[in-house]
Amino acid sequence: MLKKVGIESQFVRGLRVTDEQTMEIAQMVLLGKLNTEMVSLLNRFGGKGVGLSGKDAQLLIAAKKPMQMANSQGEMEDVDLGCVGEIQSVTPDILNTLLGHGYIPVISPVASGENGETYNVNADTVAGKIAEALHADKLLLLTDVRGILRDVTNSDSLISTISRGEVATLVEQGILTGGMLPKVECAVSALEGGVGSVHILDGRQSHAILLELFTDGGIGTMFKG
Repeated sequence: MLKKVGIESQFVRGLRVTDEQTMEIAQMVLLGKLNTEMVSLLNRFGGKGVGLSGKDAQLLIAAKKPMQMANSQGEMEDVDLGCVGEIQSVTPDILNTLLGHGYIPVISPVASGENGETYNVNADTVAGKIAEALHADKLLLLTDVRGILRDVTNSDSLISTISRGEVATLVEQGILTGGMLPKVECAVSALEGGVGSVHILDGRQSHAILLELFTDGGIGTMFKG
């Protein structure tokens, strides 16, 4: 949609820089289009989908996310990400109520600020914080790659299991970069928050979740404490 209206996307460490116009379009797409499409699909296949955003029932409260990056001289400088938020609190009461009655919440990653601001929050980060709040045993992040690849040019270099302590080394080696960084940061945070394990796998593959959870080797990358 941003391309259609002529807005060029800019990313910093895998996060989309979000000005007010981009935020408005993000809400239209995430809440008005994608959320309703996913709810419709769930209901079509016999589920009881319910669409929410982080703004409903104060589910997600966020603040402007700070960011620093090194400039050409190697000095750290502040980077303004615009309306990108960092989760401050999760109030899962509405989720517990819905889950207790057999509904499947579909949550768009848009959060409120303390003064009514609207923030775009990385979807993986939102999923991780909600998993922590719900004391989830597992968190699954579906993406468009097999998982963590030791060599991004070789799809057979999948790392099946990563311990929390190995993450820093993989970042230093340049194995974890770009859009994978928020996913990995989310995985580490979720493990520290009490989630049993975090799995990153290719959502394009048929039956990906079943293959990951119910086969010995799985098909993606599992993070464990």
